[in-house]
Order: sequence, then structure tokens, then C-alpha cells
Amino acid sequence: MTTVQLVGLSLDELQNAISINLRNELSQITANFQPKEANEYLTRNEVAELLKVDLSTVHNWTKRGKLKSFGIGSRVYYKRSEVEQALQPLNV
Repeated sequence: MTTVQLVGLSLDELQNAISINLRNELSQITANFQPKEANEYLTRNEVAELLKVDLSTVHNWTKRGKLKSFGIGSRVYYKRSEVEQALQPLNV
């Protein structure tokens, strides 16, 4: 623990010093702050439309593990970010 003595410091000088330190800390926090992106979920039809393929192709890619699906009840969803990551560059 650090001991600080405030001898010969006016109230205005103390407030100014605190204000400067707070501004510095806030600027560091805002510089390093990265908000969490919300996941966008797509239906099977939306994935098929996005990739311009048939629903059976989306089903086959899911069964082979090329696409990862999520579900609630009988509904099936895909994370847009994971669908986009599944695309591989071609060496043509």
C-alpha cells in the first residue's frame, strides 16, 4: 500500500490532478475496448440462398461437418460468421 501525503496542495490542484488521471484511465479503457459482436443466426434457407446452393447441399455439408448447425426444437440455425469462415480459398 502506498502512502500519499497532501501537503501544500489546494483543493483545485487536487481536483485537477484527479481529473487528469481519470481522463488518462478512461482514454486507455476506450482505446482497448472492443464490444462483443452479436451472433447473427441464419436458417437453412438463408444459408442456401447466401451460398447459392440447394437445401440438400446445405444438409450434406452439415452432415459432413463442413457447416456447424445449432438448433432449438425442430428449428436449425447456422452462425453467419461460421458459414463465412467455412469458405475456403481456391488455388486456381
